[in-house]
Amino acid sequence: GVFCSLDLILFFIFWEVELIPMYMLISIWGTGRKEYSAIKFVLYTLFGSAFMLAGILLLYLQAGTFDMIVLAGMGLDSILSSMMAGGIFFLIIVAYAIKLPIFPLHTWLPDAHTDAPTAVSVVLAGVLLKMGGYGMIRVSVSIFPETAERYALLFVVIAVIGVIYGAALTLRQTDLKKLIAYSSVSHMGFVLLGIFALSEVSMTGAVLQMVSHGVITGLLFAMVGLVYYKTHERSIPRLGGLVRQMPVIAVVFSIAGFAALGLPGTSGFAAEAITFVGSYGSTMVSGIQIYTILAITGVVFGAGYILWMLRRVFYGPPWDEYNGAPDADRLEKVYIFAFVAVIMLIGLYPAIFTNVIKMGIQPIAGMFNG
Repeated sequence: GVFCSLDLILFFIFWEVELIPMYMLISIWGTGRKEYSAIKFVLYTLFGSAFMLAGILLLYLQAGTFDMIVLAGMGLDSILSSMMAGGIFFLIIVAYAIKLPIFPLHTWLPDAHTDAPTAVSVVLAGVLLKMGGYGMIRVSVSIFPETAERYALLFVVIAVIGVIYGAALTLRQTDLKKLIAYSSVSHMGFVLLGIFALSEVSMTGAVLQMVSHGVITGLLFAMVGLVYYKTHERSIPRLGGLVRQMPVIAVVFSIAGFAALGLPGTSGFAAEAITFVGSYGSTMVSGIQIYTILAITGVVFGAGYILWMLRRVFYGPPWDEYNGAPDADRLEKVYIFAFVAVIMLIGLYPAIFTNVIKMGIQPIAGMFNG
């Protein structure tokens, strides 16, 4: 519903409706501090949604329509005062910033991921976070292109902080789920950078990064779920040598990890390369080259925490208590190999997605280049 709506009120209704099942899935079937994490997720999202509703109503009072296509073609930046346009822009974008999430509005994400059941973590990483990036491009940037350009540098700086801060926090994690949750904060910084570099190539890369991240992180959470299901342990210091007991899980976990750190031939590399090339070559933001180079350091951190985690969990001396731990069964192999196939397909032939993405991005990028 969120991705199909062309009416802002319908978009808002679908945006809110998603909260109810997610709250129940985390609070009923989760683990650990599940009620706390579910309530935190709801409160953060509702906080952003309240601002978005105020922005949408203010926009309607100024423009007289909720139709996204009509609003994007009205040139509201030149009709409204810069203060009014900026006010509506920030009211609406708060909701997307929380959902993406960007630093410092990200603290609900590690808790929600850590305490949610495996399947819910996969949905959260694969679909829900992408609503934030989609909303930024679809609503904020396309309806207020001049305002987006005016504040682009602010968001690029926040993106770089998010990339480095998220990666540094990831290095400190000892829980497998928390490690992957914090890595999502870092990777969503690449999306924010691509969107607010405001070039066609960078925005195409940002959308591909959202698709790629959804598949890679979805697979990583599925693999953590399998390791936990087989060993009943998620703490990295309490694991080791699992490659002997579960070689298939170890290989697929490694492929997902290499894709997350941007190994050539995987979707992670294709998405990050397009985003960085597009951002570095952008003419819309002053000093964007320096910020892009700083963001690329996040990839170096990524290699560090992924390789460290794989070595600790799967290699080294085996633990006797996991001697009888089974490998992936036939059904589990079907879905994890399907994930791997998609990661490889996007990595080797990204045009299968970028050709579709460009059709949506070109009219928006044209507002800046034209």
